[in-house]
Formats: sequence, C-alpha cells, structure tokens
Amino acid sequence: MSAPTPLLPGALGADGRPITLGVMGGGQLGRMFVQAAQAMGYFTAVLDPDADSPAGLVSHHHVKAAYDDPAGLAELARLSHAITTEFENVPAPALATLAQQRPVAPAAACVAIAQDRLQEKTHFERSAAHGGVRPAPHAAIETPEQLAAVPAALLPGVLKTARMGYDGKGQVRVKDRAELAAAWDRLGRVACVLERLMPLRAECSVIVARGADGQCVVFPVQKNTHRDGILAITEVHEGAIDPALAQRAQAATQAIAQQIGYVGVLCVEYFIVDDGRGGLDLVVNEMAPRPHNSGHYTQNACDVSQFEAQVRALAGLPLRTPVQHSPAIMVNLLGDLWFAPNGVRAQASTEAVSPPWDELLALPGTHLHLYGKRSARVGRKMGHLNITGPSVAAVRDTAARALALLGLPALDA
Repeated sequence: MSAPTPLLPGALGADGRPITLGVMGGGQLGRMFVQAAQAMGYFTAVLDPDADSPAGLVSHHHVKAAYDDPAGLAELARLSHAITTEFENVPAPALATLAQQRPVAPAAACVAIAQDRLQEKTHFERSAAHGGVRPAPHAAIETPEQLAAVPAALLPGVLKTARMGYDGKGQVRVKDRAELAAAWDRLGRVACVLERLMPLRAECSVIVARGADGQCVVFPVQKNTHRDGILAITEVHEGAIDPALAQRAQAATQAIAQQIGYVGVLCVEYFIVDDGRGGLDLVVNEMAPRPHNSGHYTQNACDVSQFEAQVRALAGLPLRTPVQHSPAIMVNLLGDLWFAPNGVRAQASTEAVSPPWDELLALPGTHLHLYGKRSARVGRKMGHLNITGPSVAAVRDTAARALALLGLPALDA
C-alpha cells in the first residue's frame, strides 16, 4: 500500500488526528528518526517492548509490545499514518501485516532480502548488471553436501551465518577445509555463506533515499574504519575516497535500490580491494534497509540528514539531493569509554564514569549525540561525536585531539 498524496507535516489526517509517523524499533536509529520527524512537525509512534527504549522515551506514543504481537501491531497501525523500521531484524511478516492497513517503507520484501545473506548475494548479482559492482566470490552452505563441494578457490574465506548477523557477529575466518567444517559446527550448522577472503584495503558505504515515485538521491561516500567488527570512525571529506571509486559506489547503490523498488533510506557497504593489477576495485558487502551508523555525520555536515531523508521518503515529500557543506569525521562512542577513563584498561572500573564531555565540547566543531540509554555496557553503542570544520586539516586536527582525550586509537592507527 502506498500513500496517494504526501503526508504533510503539521496536518490532520482523514481521521482528524495529527499526521503520525510510526517506527518499528526503539533503538537509537528510531530515536533520531523520531527527533527528525518531530522537528518537521509530525507526531510519532514507536513499537518496542522495552519501556526504556531510546526512541520510546522521546516519542508521542510508545506501544510496548513484541514486534510480532498482533495487538501491538494493530495499535501501531491505529496510531500511525505511515510506518517505517529502524533495524533490519524486525520480522518481515510483521511489516507485511502493517502494510495491509498503512503505507510501510521499506516494504517487507525488501527487508527480507537484507535479513538473509543468501538472498542478499543473489540480489547483488542481479543488480551488478546495472550497477557494475559484484559481491565477493561465495558459496551457500546449508547441507553437508554443499560443505564438501566448496571450491578450493574460496579458501581462505569468511563463513557467515545467513541470518541474524551484524556488527561482526556470526562470522568466522577460516583458512582451510578443516577450519571451515569446525566453524560450521560451531555456528550450529545453520544456513551460511562462505565468502572468499578479499585483499582488503579499506571499507566504505553509501546511503541513498528513494521515494515511492522512483526519485532517488544519494549521499556522499563514507570511508569507514572498523575495530572488532564494530564501526569506529567514519570520514567524509576530500581525499578520503578515490573519486572514481566513489562514483561507482554511488551508482551501484542506486541500482541496488532501484532493482527492488526500494522506498526509504538504504545503506550499502563496500570493500575496497586490490584489483590484482596495481589498482583498486569495489566489492559489495551487505545492505541495511534503514539509516546507518556511518551516516550519522549527515546530522551536522549536510543540509539534509539521513533521518530527515527517511522522514521525507516515508511521508511522500520531495527528496532533495543532499549537499555536504563541511568536511566531517564521526567517532562512535561505545560503552567501553565509561569503564576505562582515557582508554586506560589497566585502570578500568566496575562503575560507569562519564567521559570528559566538557573537554570534548570545548574543541572546535564538535557535536555530541548521546542516545539516552540508561546504562553503559562494554560494546554497547552509547552515542557518537560528529566533528565538522572549515577544512579537512582542521577536522582531522580536532579529531586527533578528541580521540586522544577519549584514549582511542589515532585516525590512521
């Protein structure tokens, strides 16, 4: 179901209630969507079982129910005039149920593709005919027979669970067939995909927003640094990514969205690899049917953030091509920082201590975004720090000082 006319901010629906945008999921991405929607004049509704969910705490309505609870879904549909999702593991059938009553973007079928790496790889292969960027060589492993038939050319490789993997979870590096068999056993012999280990040079991602009318806009390409499988740093400025590769990544991402009629905000992650001829090439890794951690810089460095773009796509408003007005670096803030002041692990405390926000915010061009989570835990995403400035040199200098204050590794470490 799609909205026949735009849902205008500040307006009343046919039911006489303020136009309300709903979101499945109450995490930080939902919170920032809610804040963007409210800033534009919309009411919001969140479905999340956690009474203290970051998005639920700031929304007009919070439906405290499981994501597949029929009564909860009915209440979200009653409250909302259109509905989106803030994470990829929301049950696709729940989105299909909601779509029988309200416009839902992205559609259940699109989210289902992102939930299954085997389906995702198939979609990437099909999209490569239009976008020109393929996934890494890979093979499905769902049976002992498929395990035995794995081509030698895929080793060494990375074995990934087909479902429910994120932030490096459900992934095991394997060098040979013995390690592959042991890894599949350790993962519970669930459906997996084995990808050949690529000669990785860097990682990047691209965010697009696509409307129900087919209009598609693309954000600048983000260079990403991961540590322990979790995004640590995003850099978006001149010199971060080769311009030719950036254009290819943007074109490929638009093709990936268009091939499935995607509506909403979509992030696609890429590996930058050696091409074997002394140059660089792109390999598409995975997609997220929602705003993405690597796109948080858009809140302070672009005239339209990824969350405003999500609101616009869901409500059927015009999509304006985003313009980046400042070089930017985003630093992910994990709960580790609360337990190891200044990064000194030897002095790590069992009690949470807030990082030196006053010193960080005294630095030029720093923008702190905390997610309202009541307790810090090691590995938990607690917030992010956006750094903008008049030049790349200025932004990198401030980032270096901020990372030192936090006790985090340097930019190029």
